Amino acid sequence: MINKKIEIRNKKASFLYEFIEKFIAGIQLTGTEIKSIRNGKISLTDAYCYFRDHELWVKNMHIAEYEYGTYTNHEPDRDRKLLLKRQELKRLEKKVNERGFTIVVIRLFINDRGLAKIEVALARGKKEYDRREEIKRRDTKRDIDRMYKKY
Repeated sequence: MINKKIEIRNKKASFLYEFIEKFIAGIQLTGTEIKSIRNGKISLTDAYCYFRDHELWVKNMHIAEYEYGTYTNHEPDRDRKLLLKRQELKRLEKKVNERGFTIVVIRLFINDRGLAKIEVALARGKKEYDRREEIKRRDTKRDIDRMYKKY
C-alpha cells in the first residue's frame, strides 16, 4: 500500500483572519468520510467552528460522498464534532464569547497513525486596510526578489 501524504489547507483563512492561537483537534468521522478524505475529496474554504452544549463542532466542511459507498454513504455537508481536551475547550469558549474572536479551520491532515486531524485557530478578522497592506508587502518582496535574481 502506498502511503501518500494528505494535507488540505484553507488558504482563504490566512488572508481573512489574524491567528491568535492554534490547536490540533481530532474529528469524529464515519467510515465513508475518512475514505473520501484519503482520496483528497474535501473542501475547507468556508469551514468554521462553533460551540453547541460546550462541545466544538465544525460547520461548512464539505467532504464529498465516497465513490463506492452505497446506502451507508454520508451526508457531505453535515456538522462534525471536534475532539479537544476540556481545558482547551473552556479556554476557546471563553475567548469566542468575547467580542471579535472566531474559530476557523486552517488545515486537515492525516497523522502518522492514520487518524484525521484538524488544525483550528482562534482568530480575529482582519480589517480591509490590513489586507491591502499585506498585499502591498508581498508584492514589494516579490519585486525585490526578482531584482536580486537578475544579478
